[in-house]
Amino acid sequence: MSQRSSWLTIWAFLLLSSWPLSFAVNASNSGWQQAKHIRAELLAEYGTVVPGQQLAVLLHFQPDPGWHTYWQNPGDSGLATSISWQLPTGVKAGAIQWPTPQAFIIPPLVNYGYAGQTLLLTELSIPADYAADSLTIYADVDWLVCEEICIPADASFELTLAVAGQSELAASQQPLFNKARAALPLPTGITGDYAISGGAFSAELSEQLPQPPVAFFVAATELVDHAASQQLVSQPAGWLLQQAINTYFSSAPQQVEVVLVDATGQGYSVNLQHRSQPAEPGASTEILVTGGTLKQSSLWLVLLMAAGGGLILNLMPCVFPVLSLKALSIAGNSQQRQQQQRDAVFYTAGVVLSFLALAGLLIALRAAGNAIGWGFQLQSPLLVGLLAYLLLALGLSLSGLVQFGLGLMNTGSELTARRGAKGSFFTGVLAVIVASPCTAPFMGTALGYAVTQSPQVALLVFAALGLGMALPFLLLAYIPALARLLPKPGAWMDTLKQLLAWPLYLSAVWLVWVFGRQTGIDAVALLLVGMVALSAALWLWGRVQLGAGWFNRLAMFGLLLLALLTLWQVTSQPLVQGTVSQQSQSQQHWQNWSPEKLSALRQQAKPVLVNMTADWCITCLVNERVALNTDRSKAALQQYNVSYLKGDWTRRDSDITAYLQQYQRDGVPLYVVYWPGQPPQVLPQILTPDTLRQTFESLSQQ
Repeated sequence: MSQRSSWLTIWAFLLLSSWPLSFAVNASNSGWQQAKHIRAELLAEYGTVVPGQQLAVLLHFQPDPGWHTYWQNPGDSGLATSISWQLPTGVKAGAIQWPTPQAFIIPPLVNYGYAGQTLLLTELSIPADYAADSLTIYADVDWLVCEEICIPADASFELTLAVAGQSELAASQQPLFNKARAALPLPTGITGDYAISGGAFSAELSEQLPQPPVAFFVAATELVDHAASQQLVSQPAGWLLQQAINTYFSSAPQQVEVVLVDATGQGYSVNLQHRSQPAEPGASTEILVTGGTLKQSSLWLVLLMAAGGGLILNLMPCVFPVLSLKALSIAGNSQQRQQQQRDAVFYTAGVVLSFLALAGLLIALRAAGNAIGWGFQLQSPLLVGLLAYLLLALGLSLSGLVQFGLGLMNTGSELTARRGAKGSFFTGVLAVIVASPCTAPFMGTALGYAVTQSPQVALLVFAALGLGMALPFLLLAYIPALARLLPKPGAWMDTLKQLLAWPLYLSAVWLVWVFGRQTGIDAVALLLVGMVALSAALWLWGRVQLGAGWFNRLAMFGLLLLALLTLWQVTSQPLVQGTVSQQSQSQQHWQNWSPEKLSALRQQAKPVLVNMTADWCITCLVNERVALNTDRSKAALQQYNVSYLKGDWTRRDSDITAYLQQYQRDGVPLYVVYWPGQPPQVLPQILTPDTLRQTFESLSQQ
């Protein structure tokens, strides 16, 4: 072989060897990397770049059908994709530019992310003094891909771009970059602000969008309750957005991005500034909730409010009949200090442990996805009927028909210490059960706070509520000056015992009325048959206690069985909505509440008053009689053209429960006024005859 041929062979070998090396140096595409149920690649918009240039880099996901990745706020679960860049000195990478997300509803969770092809852009900037002849980009990517199961994965990518005097696009990759930019939400330049008000995220936009939005996505994590319903209300100057705050909300970021989506799926990006809403001087505790979030309250203040609510609960009409039993016990033991103190301790234990048991059940049921709140047990007709039976039986015992209640009510000083302690304990248990229909001032705020906290804090709040309720009896038992005010035992106690039976009978009548509202008039008739059977059984029991024979005992058990079977038969039938007042629509000054009706009225920029109530809620019924159904209030509603919506929580209603949770309430009553252009205002739980007029007048002048 000649020398010339040898040199040609060597040059050919070097040229062929340089081809893969040149491809590696000028790679603007990393190539696909396969992971379970998804593949990914990294692309550069330019194959050749120049110093001082901005260029886009694209992370391209292609998941299997039915699988998805996540947005920057993944929602209730999931994990946002993250990229860790290793770049030459001076080269900077921006944040991921997230496409408009979609919602994935997996009850009771809602997640945000992307199904199908996903394109995530990132801008890189090259410094003007960059001197190297190539630019190597390393990216470590972590992601989570989910269907029914979720699989975390990671991969490392490398791009090497040539640096020259003139840039050159990677032409084959331009369609992907164009598609990625088209998927981004459009920047609007619209200014707006948001506040945390009444337990909800509330945002106001200063301008209209090109198309009306149908949904929105808040980019900040743990700010909104992703599964809660959204309210989008068009206003002359823009839009009002509302959604309940997240259970784990702790603080409001100074700035947050919100992506609004129209009916075609086009997204619009808006940046909102946080607007604090300090409470007005002299505002009541309930109004203060409107101006801020309970999460910002100190725990000690919430515990104090809970204890105060429990203390006031003793004055509520639903609790008083049972507390009269305890008052009778204290009067009977007024000269026996040690026994009085022991009974007070056991009564307190019954109250506190019952509140803790209710709290534990409430937390467990809510964790299991049940939409329930304070007073949920009285939404069951079976329990309402059993309570009517129990109060009737206690009343008959106080009237002297039967003597089984002596131990329960602690009225006999001759009872053993063990029986007396048990009586005090179960009197506390009964007091808590019948306290459910009532919500005292401060109590609703404390309960609303409790159910948004950890189970430990929630139980602490309920324990404070119980201590507040038991406090009067502890003070009477342990402060001699107060104990000396009690009268000495005497014959008057028997008369008082019989008088105290009548509040129990009236409470039983009220429970029968609640039962009828839940089940209908036919069911009430059967319940009354059961109550007659129960009364007859107790009369026979009294005869047995006086020495009557076996026939009386057998008949007693037969009648007790009849009473229980009657109640079971009634409550096992499909429930029929109780008969509502037969007023004509022209006479009725309220409409039935629904989320759709409230949204429609607000879209029409009409003032709205929402009243969440229940037939078993004594506080609600008193407020309606004193402040909502009066001629003065009806005139105020008409004068200010306020639409009055009434939600009935007598039976379980998940929509009403969700609405209550939006305002950090776990029970009724709840009164909310919506005024055009202003955040919703929560009214106090105890209304006065002038509350509505004063509120409407104040809002109309703002």
